[in-house]
Amino acid sequence: METPTQPASTTTFQGFYAILDTGYIGDAQWEYTAQALLAGGARLLQIRAKGHPLESTRELVERVLPVAHDFDVPLIVNDHLPLAVEIPGVGLHLGQEDGSIREARQALGPNRILGLSTHSLEQAREAIAMGDLLSYFAVGPVFATATKPDYKPVGLRLVRDVRALQPPLPFFCIGGINRQNARNVLEAGATGIVSVSDPLEAPDTEVAAREITRLTNTCPGA
Repeated sequence: METPTQPASTTTFQGFYAILDTGYIGDAQWEYTAQALLAGGARLLQIRAKGHPLESTRELVERVLPVAHDFDVPLIVNDHLPLAVEIPGVGLHLGQEDGSIREARQALGPNRILGLSTHSLEQAREAIAMGDLLSYFAVGPVFATATKPDYKPVGLRLVRDVRALQPPLPFFCIGGINRQNARNVLEAGATGIVSVSDPLEAPDTEVAAREITRLTNTCPGA
């Protein structure tokens, strides 16, 4: 039987959303990097292990989960619904082709975090229409990014158009966002931002995370 989980605070869905991506970090650095991101102020932490088998992804989640608990920050797994269901309290983020949001919500129960990627105004509207199922949605890639090389950047125009919808759901912007352009994204209306390569490739991940967090704290959207 699953341990009951409480719904995340609304402040969770603002500010800096961090991602631990196996494309940038070796397995030996996961706990250290997670701690650096969270100490730097990340309010959500996602594990993205594209191409990894379920067993190795499970091991990584189990290693990072205690770090997230120490900072009282929700941990989210990318794509792996069975893994999210299996590990109490873990949330889930899905892409447009990763399965049914309604089925995922039914499997996770009412209190788990559930997010969805969107890449157009139509998809954002569809996410908003699923506000009873989703905790948040993501918009992107805003700029070109090596993480999603096959996706055309949506630009700041889409961020502004989504904000104009006045969505009741919080939305994070993702894709090529760094300390140099984050302010522009936030001023366009994002509730929060996801920055992947910038903090993970920085000489000091915690310092980079603190700088990103500072930007989100000084912009009206976040």
